[in-house]
Amino acid sequence: MSDHYAVILLACALVVLTGILCAAAAGYLARRDHATYPAALTRAAMAFAATLTLATAVLTALTSLLRH
Repeated sequence: MSDHYAVILLACALVVLTGILCAAAAGYLARRDHATYPAALTRAAMAFAATLTLATAVLTALTSLLRH
């Protein structure tokens, strides 16, 4: 495996880990706000999806800027 693919794999793992941490925080804060478990799980899922979407958008923008 080349270094390029290793860096891409590491970046993907970091983005997924960040998404999981954001989802856990959103679910915890929703429960602290007295939301039901399904509502807290929904908020956590939306936070996870938003994190991955934002990371994908930033990655796409950086790729298009750096490509000559």
